[in-house]
This record gives sequence, structure tokens and C-alpha cells, in this order.
Amino acid sequence: MIKIGSIELPEFPLLLAPMEDVSDPPFRALCKEQGADVVYTEFISSEGLIRDAVKSTMKLDIYEKERPVGIQIFGANLDSMLRAVEIVEKSNPDIIDINFGCPVKKVVSKGAGAGILKDVCLMEKLTAEMVKRTKLPITVKTRLGWDHDSIRIVEVAERLQDVGCKAVSIHGRTRAQMYKGAADWRPIAEVKNNPRMHIPIFGNGDVNTPERAIEMRDQYGLDGAMIGRATIGNPWFFKQVKHFMQTGLHMEPISMLERVDAARRHLQMAIDWKGEVLGVLETRRHYTNYFKGIADFKPFRTKMVTSDYSADVFAIFDEVASIFGDYEFV
Repeated sequence: MIKIGSIELPEFPLLLAPMEDVSDPPFRALCKEQGADVVYTEFISSEGLIRDAVKSTMKLDIYEKERPVGIQIFGANLDSMLRAVEIVEKSNPDIIDINFGCPVKKVVSKGAGAGILKDVCLMEKLTAEMVKRTKLPITVKTRLGWDHDSIRIVEVAERLQDVGCKAVSIHGRTRAQMYKGAADWRPIAEVKNNPRMHIPIFGNGDVNTPERAIEMRDQYGLDGAMIGRATIGNPWFFKQVKHFMQTGLHMEPISMLERVDAARRHLQMAIDWKGEVLGVLETRRHYTNYFKGIADFKPFRTKMVTSDYSADVFAIFDEVASIFGDYEFV
């Protein structure tokens, strides 16, 4: 059994990674239904929280059906991060996660996200002070290092553990790589195999097939997998991985009617949560994967991602169900 603080998880849990404009309540709900063991919010700016910015505070919305759920925050200013912890606690998450891994320029340029990998002492201090400020378990998501020449992840993980971090999720790329090239899980395995480590070490990056999840568990010996891009428009990925782990066989392909139903529910939940305009806009990125691999589908996908009104999108879903309802996936 794996534990994050007092939170008990199954052996080799599957975690939904925090993804900006993806890991919102509607998508987290779908992933939870399909077997995600822990879900994380989109990353939230500590500066935005203390300024009461609408976009930041809205991301604090969590629901009982999601638990255990972690709220992820980022920042580089100690005072702001500590004030943000107090705000986050009011949403009553199960976990507070610190983002020390986001590679995008607007975050890194402020010394936050992966930018903090240039200052491991600050990384350690922020974590230590946040641990002192809350009774909730503090976890960290980070990368191997700033670039290939500055990979110190074994030392970094030790230092985070020593100041009270309860789990570390490590993306197998440096900041310099962004999302290019293959993720390297070997340094993550070095962290896990360090005899000083006793907290869970989760791997992240390129877990895009059930076989890769098995490899992360059996070959690299990690405690669980944090899965990101492979789940976009494919909340069934968690169920597919677990089925493969239990049986050694791949699940039957998800039927067209199941895909349509998920897309329809996703859109409706998004509209209920963030309104018509954003609900329609921010679910578009999922449709390519919901309906991936279907011959002659491009005209329907184009209409889905260009329609500005939910009534039109729902009508397209109905049309797709009618025309492609018996489609057989290979």
C-alpha cells in the first residue's frame, strides 16, 4: 500500500497530472470515474490567489466525488506562498502540491515553476515553510533539473523529504527539454532506489500506453504513475492501464456511443461550471482524442471545434451517434 501522509492508496496508484486548462472539475470527474486514484487541479498562481484573481480562485473549486484531490500552487515568493496555503486550506483539499516543474516562459521568468530548479536552497526553504504552515500533506511535482548539466534530482528529492514533503512526482525531462525528446526515467529510478528515501516517488512523462505504465512499475520500480497528456480526451486511459495490469490484455476499444456520451457529459459539466462561452471553448481540445482514429470524421471534428454555441455542438454529437454509432474500432 502507498501512503501520502495518512492518505492510503492502492499499490502503484495512477494520478491525473495537473494540466493548465485541462485538469478542471469536469475532466477530473470523468477521470475519477474511470479509475484515477488521485487527481490534481490545474496549477494555481499564489500571487493570483492573494490578489483574489477570479481565474485563480475559481480553480479552487473541488467536489467530494473527486477525493483524494490535490490543489497545486506555484510561486517563488515565500510570503505569497504561505498566504496562498491559508487560502487553499479553506477549500479543504486532501493534498497541497507545489509546482516546481512548469517549464513555460511566463512562469519560469518569475523564478517559479521549473525556474526554481536554479535555486535548490529556495526550493527547500519554500517546501519547509509550507510544511510548517499546514497540517495537510505537502507534495512536490518537479523535473530532473534545469538542463542536462544540472541534474541533481537525487539530492533535491532527499532535501525535500528531509523538510517534510510527503511525496515527489518527477517529470523525466529537464526544463531545457520542455516537452521535446523522450522522457528519461532512469534518474527517477535513482531517486526511488536511494536507500535514504522512504516517501512515494511517482514518475511522469511519456506514460502513453498501458505497457509503459507496467514498465515504470516493474523495470524502474517507481511507486506510481502521474499521467498527463495521454488522458486528454481519453479519461478511459486509467481503466485501460488497470485492466492491462490485472489481466495482461488490452481492453476492448471504447465504443462510439461511449465516446459521444463522455464528450456530451464533459461539455455539459464544463458549461455548468464555467459558463457557455468558456465551457464550449475549453472542451474543444479534447474532441480530437475522443474521436481519434475514425475514418472520414474530419468534417465532424472541424464543426465541433469551430462551433461557438453548445446547442450546435450537442447537435453534432447527436449526428455523430446516429451516423457512426456502430463504428467498429480496431
